[in-house]
Formats: sequence, C-alpha cells, structure tokens
Amino acid sequence: MHVMLSAKLRYRIYIASFLLMAFTSHYTHAIEAIQPSSKAPNHHATLNISTGEWPPFLSESLPHKGVVAHLITDIFAQANIKVNFTFLPWPRAYHDTINDKYAATAVWMFEQQRTEDYFYSEPVLNERFVFFYHKQRPFDWQNINDLKGLLLGGGLAYSYGKDFDKAADEGLFDMSRVSTTEQNFKRLAMGRIDAFAEEQSVGYHILAGQKPTIKNGIVHHPRPLLINKSFVMFPKNNPRSEQRLEIFNQQLLKFKQNGRYQAYFDALDNGAYQPTNSALATNL
Repeated sequence: MHVMLSAKLRYRIYIASFLLMAFTSHYTHAIEAIQPSSKAPNHHATLNISTGEWPPFLSESLPHKGVVAHLITDIFAQANIKVNFTFLPWPRAYHDTINDKYAATAVWMFEQQRTEDYFYSEPVLNERFVFFYHKQRPFDWQNINDLKGLLLGGGLAYSYGKDFDKAADEGLFDMSRVSTTEQNFKRLAMGRIDAFAEEQSVGYHILAGQKPTIKNGIVHHPRPLLINKSFVMFPKNNPRSEQRLEIFNQQLLKFKQNGRYQAYFDALDNGAYQPTNSALATNL
C-alpha cells in the first residue's frame, strides 16, 4: 500500500511539473509578444546625423544640442533609434551626407535643386522672421509699402523673400547690410537703422547675450515678414533612407497630434535652451 501511494504521488508531481512548465513557456511568449523587440527588423541602433551651428535650434554648446536636435533625438527614440549629431560647416554637412558619411542632415529649407540629392521629411521647424526695432522709435507695418523711406538692416547676401527683395531692388526703402545679427542689434540701439528682420527665436537668443543697455530696449513687431519651413534631409543614394524617412515622418506626426511637438517650442520660449537653463528642457 505504501509503495502504491508513493507511485501515485510521483505521477502527480510529474503531471504538475509538466503543466507548470507549459504554462511558464506560454506566459513567457505572451510577454515577449507585447514588449518591443530588442532586435526590431530594419531598425538601426544608431543614426549619425550631420548639422551645423544655428542656436537656439542647433548648437553643440546648448542643452540637448538645441531645441531641434532635442526634438529629432526624441522622435527617433520612439522608434528605438539613437541619434548622434556631428556639427560641421553647413556646406560640408550637405556634401558629407551625400557621400555616405551620415544617415541624414538637419535642418534645411526647401530648395528644388536639393531634391536631386535628398528626400525631404515633413516640416520639422517653422522659422518666423520678424522685424526687430527699438522701443524709443516706434515701428509698425502691415504691408511692404509701409516700409517706404526707412533704413533697414540686414545680413550680407541674405534673402528675405521675393516681395521684400523686389521692393529693396526698386528702392522703396534703403538697406544697410552687415555680417552678424549682433551688429544689427547694436546699430538698432544706437539709432543707425530703423529696424531689421531676423528669425524670432534666433534674434532673442542672440539678444539675451547682449548688454542690458541693448537688450532691454529692443522688441519685435508681431507681424511676420516671412515664414520658412525646415526639414531633415535623407540622401537618395542610401538604400535605407526611404525607410528611415518613413519612420521619422510617422513619429513626427504622432508628436504633432498629441501636443508633444509644441512643448519643445514652448520650452524654448521660456528660456529652456539658454546655456544656463538645461534643467528646464528635460522631461519633455
């Protein structure tokens, strides 16, 4: 009787062990099915992207390398892709990426000629060019004709849009061009020009580094002169570019739909990407 009981116990233990192993195997496969695979097909662990200095959007010296670099990094992170940025002179960034040294280059305005070499992403950035002026010399404008007779500052060989360039060529207003935005701010402070156009975020980033006697007296007009869109470009000669472009565009769309995209630029407006405010740009 004792021998028969032990046999039954051994049999029951065997059956229980078998069932436990089967259940554990099924549960393990179920967990693996809902978790992101560490070996996702066609995804690469790291993308090297070329870029250039353009603070506060892109800069090696800023928190997260600037707001646009931060955004691009987080967009690819949603697809389990890590991004490394290499800062180069802009022409070199363009040509080195074509020559397969980088997976993409960021960010660029649209030019038809570039489509021979690159695929363009969906717009990553809206550049908003506005007129900066001094509080003591009120400035208002609603159309190009309102600029008649003014002396406007500008950058060397820079275009501010077809309508503006045409009016300048026809002498509707005078243009005085210099090589840097800092020079234009100083000329505004000294009353040597009436106004000058600059991308709004770029202008205020530069203005923040000026002396209080300069930055405290300068404001911008809310009406934009020009709105440009900028894009990530993926080289057409790389066979993986179309897939990477699709991944990026899909994730970018999600960011825009759920409001996360705007949070980066709200943080920018609140000073998060100034060199001393890195903590404000975290956890977006």
